[in-house]
Amino acid sequence: MLPYNLYLFFVFVAIDVPSLKCGDVAHLSASESADKLEAVPSLSTAAVSSPVPAVDTGFSFSLLSSFPEDLEVSDYCSDLLHIFGQRYVAYVNCLVPAARPVKVCQSCYSTYGSVVEIYKNISSDQMGPGNVTCRDSLLRSDRLMLVYQLYSNLESLWEDSNCAQCVTGDLESLTNDTLYFMSTLNQTLTCFEKYQQGNHTELCKNCKSAYGTLNVLYSQMEKNSTLCIDIEDAMNMTRRLWSKNFNCSFPREENVPVIAVSSFMLFLPIIFYLSSFLHSEQKKRKLIHPRRAKSNTSLMNIQDKLS
Repeated sequence: MLPYNLYLFFVFVAIDVPSLKCGDVAHLSASESADKLEAVPSLSTAAVSSPVPAVDTGFSFSLLSSFPEDLEVSDYCSDLLHIFGQRYVAYVNCLVPAARPVKVCQSCYSTYGSVVEIYKNISSDQMGPGNVTCRDSLLRSDRLMLVYQLYSNLESLWEDSNCAQCVTGDLESLTNDTLYFMSTLNQTLTCFEKYQQGNHTELCKNCKSAYGTLNVLYSQMEKNSTLCIDIEDAMNMTRRLWSKNFNCSFPREENVPVIAVSSFMLFLPIIFYLSSFLHSEQKKRKLIHPRRAKSNTSLMNIQDKLS
């Protein structure tokens, strides 16, 4: 039995030694591969990394705005730009509350005038202190031309509103026609407020005169091209109150010719057929009358021959 046991022992030893060698080789190759992979930088990391070095976050970027003196904007132009920004903001702050109901002309003409004034100083060719002009440096020095674009937007809004029709040329006050219209409008609205709590029939009756005067005045201003968006919107709202809210009616003067022409066109076929009928009757009578006369004459001739 002993030789057989020794034989089995040597067999197991012979089988296990090569496996240990293979395991060591595999372990060494794996560790060497890992070391090589650590030594080689990652491809994805190399591709993502930027060649630009990292910048300290504590660095003051305000230093980057420092340019040579010949390229910098002068103090005089900087002051004008600052004033323009303040007045621009003031005008926008005036426009937003005046959007509904529309009062952009009567409420904001003074702030618009201040923006126009400072823009004229910026765009002027006249030399300022230090013999400098700000037109080129503030309006034309870059592709964006921000100051010019901002002012153009406000100018387009002013023109689309037709505010020049309601404000004097110097932008100092409203025109007399506008003030008179606003006064007449206030009288009409006061009448509405007085009678709107009761029967609307009383309102239609008692406010008819004031509302009619306002309509006539609006028509005259429309013909004279003295309307701005404020007056147009105020008149539209007043007419909506009169017709829709209070169910009142008022014959407008411009409707009279339309009604007259419509009535004439309505009765024109009747007049045509009636005149045609009368004309045909008269013609018929003229044709019958000679025939009767001729028959009587022939009858007399026959009687003479028989006698």
